[in-house]
Amino acid sequence: MSEPESRVVAIIPARYHSNRFEGKPIMPICGKPMIRHVVERAWRVPMLSRVVVATDDERIASVVSDFGGEVVMTRADHASGTDRLAEAAELLDIAENDVVVNIQGDQPLFPAEVVEQVATPLLRDPALPMATLIYKIVRPEEIADPNHVKTVFDCYGNALYFSRSPIPFQRNPEEDVQPTYYKHLGFYAYRKGFLLTFVGLPEGEWERFEKLEQLRALEYGHTIRVVLTEHDSIEVDTPRDIERVEAVLAAAGA
Repeated sequence: MSEPESRVVAIIPARYHSNRFEGKPIMPICGKPMIRHVVERAWRVPMLSRVVVATDDERIASVVSDFGGEVVMTRADHASGTDRLAEAAELLDIAENDVVVNIQGDQPLFPAEVVEQVATPLLRDPALPMATLIYKIVRPEEIADPNHVKTVFDCYGNALYFSRSPIPFQRNPEEDVQPTYYKHLGFYAYRKGFLLTFVGLPEGEWERFEKLEQLRALEYGHTIRVVLTEHDSIEVDTPRDIERVEAVLAAAGA
């Protein structure tokens, strides 16, 4: 008997409290709360069978319910969005082999194509536990910026390392050929069974220093497939970023 076809479910972790921007999921962008922009973009992705916001805050849950979105309430003591994602996946009774896509709640302009790009490798290869997106850096100032995480990968497209430092390091900068730098975009796809395994692993040494969760998977020997995308995405980290997003939407006539 063949395995049932895997479904793809999007879960959007959203928390109210943030050191840099309190309450940002419900901040208005062109008259709509930011979380609504994210959910409505996810609704446009044909492969998604379900789109759910995972939060511990009644204010966010109320906003999502008011515009017809699905929401699941999670614990308030999670150390990371991935822990919240895993709890939500269990509460939603998602099948072990289904694919869970983590869509960041602070990316209201993400192109719908990126969800299919990050999920497709897991649909094609049932043994693959996890995938994420990378983007070729075109702005030189991002190379040394620790807020833009860089990655290197093998010839099969599997991640070797992620770092806030520029990697690779160019020992002879006078050479004519310059290395290509790739930055990590915060979209992940997990096999549901592996997602629960991942959050049960102890913190890794590399993760502790770099403050990058994905390094835990690599340190414990798990594969992360990286998918090169042509789409960058603006993250909303500060109130100034909302102005940038509104300018993009206005230019697009949205």
